Amino acid sequence: MRTYGQYCPIARGAEIFAERWTPVIVRNLSVGCGNFTEILAGAPGLSRTLLSHRLKQLERLGIVASTSKPGGRGRCYELTPAGHDLFKVCVSLGEWGARWLDIAPENLDPFVALWSMCNALRRDRLPDRRVVIRFDFTGRQSLERYWLLIEFGDTEICKTYPGLDEDLYITADAEAFVKWHAGQLSWATAIRDRRIKLYGPSSLVRAFPTWNARSMFAHIKPVTSAASSAG
Repeated sequence: MRTYGQYCPIARGAEIFAERWTPVIVRNLSVGCGNFTEILAGAPGLSRTLLSHRLKQLERLGIVASTSKPGGRGRCYELTPAGHDLFKVCVSLGEWGARWLDIAPENLDPFVALWSMCNALRRDRLPDRRVVIRFDFTGRQSLERYWLLIEFGDTEICKTYPGLDEDLYITADAEAFVKWHAGQLSWATAIRDRRIKLYGPSSLVRAFPTWNARSMFAHIKPVTSAASSAG
């Protein structure tokens, strides 16, 4: 690990926090990802090799703790008290980013928004039966298709057809879906402009938007680029 060679706590903390992927790994652990596969699923672009390296590094630093899974294959991961304190830094960074940074085209990955939504669903509002939802996301280089399985409060995102009947079909412009989850676009506006369209039983069509707890930063009003420049 490269160091700044300074005693300053900001410099020493940045040596850990500013390592690529570390804040994302800490975030994923904080929202409930407890094993290697779950952490990796919430970090598209992160390789298995680098994740393994980062987890070992965070364990050595006392930020993450791990135990063997029942049965002996694989490990379970969780944040230590130091890790939970580090997550507070992630939250502060997220609040700053939500306020001061625009959501650029390269940030519009609908899978990340769908993954984030699934980790923040209002589970008390979910159907008490299995529901399969197909998503077709447009607006990027090619069509992206995913399936969301909901059953007894558990959720799973599939990148290939799960072989089950679809109860609800949603087509969405990727930008609209991301900005809706981020709190920058209302559901009513997205539906009115036909940027998000739902097909299926009216009960599920009406219920779907109420399941989304939105991003933890959805309450933050962004400062527009124009306002920032004017200031």
